[in-house]
Amino acid sequence: RIMRPDDANIAGNVHGGTILKMIEEAGAIISTRHCNSQAEEPCVAALARVERTDFLSPMCIGEVANVSAEITYTSRHSVEVQVNVMSENILTGAKKMTNKATLWYVPLSLKNVNKVLEVPPIQYARKEQEDEGKKRYEEQKLDRLETKQRNGDVILPVINPEPHTVGYSQSSLIHLVGPSDCTLLGFVHGGVTMKLMDEVAGIVAARHCKTNIVTASVDAINFHEKIKKGCVITVSGRMTFTSNKSMEIEVFVDADPFVDEPRERYRAVSAFFTYVSLSKEGKPLPVPQLLTETEDEKRRFEEGKGRYLQTKAKRQAQMQQAAQQ
Repeated sequence: RIMRPDDANIAGNVHGGTILKMIEEAGAIISTRHCNSQAEEPCVAALARVERTDFLSPMCIGEVANVSAEITYTSRHSVEVQVNVMSENILTGAKKMTNKATLWYVPLSLKNVNKVLEVPPIQYARKEQEDEGKKRYEEQKLDRLETKQRNGDVILPVINPEPHTVGYSQSSLIHLVGPSDCTLLGFVHGGVTMKLMDEVAGIVAARHCKTNIVTASVDAINFHEKIKKGCVITVSGRMTFTSNKSMEIEVFVDADPFVDEPRERYRAVSAFFTYVSLSKEGKPLPVPQLLTETEDEKRRFEEGKGRYLQTKAKRQAQMQQAAQQ
């Protein structure tokens, strides 16, 4: 579909959340279609996880986004979907790859939202494809468990914070989940949640550097629990790490069920977003150094630095491998 002004920021760059929402919609369509191809019981595929995705180049107002999805692996109860996003300038015909993403879905019964159904298997062209897919499945399953175990943090307001501190840029958004946000089963679309998360992360990044900012990448997004219609969700974001030209922002979503639900508030989603600061010409700008004050902030900064260095090393290795080929 064509990118319109309400899809973009004031500089004309399409929001990362808009692209993530399109990616999730494509994944939900193909995985739901597949899971119902042989099922005796109708179901809807629910998003469980998005692997790290890089925003390879900005998309602008007036360009057309072409989103394609392919199922690459199935386990007994989950589906792996690879999604590619191409941007097309319809005036010149120029095309470029903007995103590659891997998503995991689970099929939930239309009759019972808490019942996970079995997934029809797919045929692999080579045995190696199945083995590689199984390895990815085991890795993401372990990472999801580790992420859920460290999800006890909360973001508290800070009185009169100093510029460039964590408290100065942190932000929260409160949203009442309505019917238009939800699937047929009455829980929130993963794409809706990711769009809100990107919006909050963008506010944090803009507050920190006071410039035009764009989403550079998103670390794995883990959907720990479903969010039902009628919940009030709080999307919170805080700066965790800055390098010379990038910012890492931790974002999590807490849900408050208050319509016919005795349950207490719970952590539903968590992720790390990375942003870069751009000039009016679209060139990367230096990012102000994050000032850490507490021991927890210093710990999170070092953890973010570790993720940054790991990603940088992986990218350099990929570039060297490509150059050798």
